[in-house]
Amino acid sequence: YQALTPNTSGNFNISTILIKTAFSKSDESGSDTFDTFKSNRKDVAFRLASEAGIDTTNPDNLDPEGDPNGYGKTSQQVLLPSFLAAYSGKDVSKQKSGIFKDVPLPNWAIKYTGLMDFKWFKSNFKRFSLAHGYNSGYTVNQFSTNLELQADPADDIDQSGNFKSQIILSNVNLTEQFSPLFKIDMEMKNSVTFSVEMKKDRALSLSLDNGLLTEIKGKEYVLGLGYRIKDLKFKTKILGDKKTLSGDLNIKADVSLRNNKTIVRYLDIDNNQITAGQKLWSGTFKADYALSKSFTTLFYFDYTFSESEISTSFPQTTMRGGFTLRYNFGN
Repeated sequence: YQALTPNTSGNFNISTILIKTAFSKSDESGSDTFDTFKSNRKDVAFRLASEAGIDTTNPDNLDPEGDPNGYGKTSQQVLLPSFLAAYSGKDVSKQKSGIFKDVPLPNWAIKYTGLMDFKWFKSNFKRFSLAHGYNSGYTVNQFSTNLELQADPADDIDQSGNFKSQIILSNVNLTEQFSPLFKIDMEMKNSVTFSVEMKKDRALSLSLDNGLLTEIKGKEYVLGLGYRIKDLKFKTKILGDKKTLSGDLNIKADVSLRNNKTIVRYLDIDNNQITAGQKLWSGTFKADYALSKSFTTLFYFDYTFSESEISTSFPQTTMRGGFTLRYNFGN
């Protein structure tokens, strides 16, 4: 049996590291990494042309923009390695031109409690921890065999004048999350708890059909404060009987601010547009009290306020609150 028209399709995902460009300048006014991406294209184009045996010193082998014939700025084979090299912070000359990566790079989650070994921390805190996490991935949502090239290998030039790729891609994505970038969590001897946390994330989606890069950036700050009142007693009548209840009252309040933006960048047009995004304030308050070993009551109140980054959306405020009664059956 011989397959005359083999067709391969699927998706691909692998962990990677983008930390070298995580803190570079990138907003609606411009992006240093995006500028590197655009400039990388010429280096990749000349490298691919040289590997294909094209004499790039001959002006007849260059297009009007100075790129090698068949490897223009819109070529998928040029865009992909240029994109990956720029946002991973690698030297573009060392970036492989293939779609698939062979080696997954490690992500991590770290929690350090070693400060409690010191005398001062032991005498002032019940617990004290530092945390940091990082997660990043490279995803090809859909790839498939180029059946046009397979049917007629001699017709290897597309409508843009670029060499057709053996595998067609629609878009590729890079994601990165610092979850958290840092977090300090502590409980003092007097039962006061305090935590402060910062998160940072971004998602990059490159469309290989029209040369658009969509960048979603987000930052979040969280401040938490809590207090536990032990053996709080109060008198009540349940089913007509007067009883004195005793239990721990846990009070916790969190305040957070999240700011995210969606920016669309054009490869060959100096135009960056904010298409979505918002600034979101939120506050939560919770108080739970154990009426017995099995019966717990909870009071909660949540408040959120969001303000959009674009003028076509209105500010929104949401508030909710109430009581929850929880009874656990069994042991």
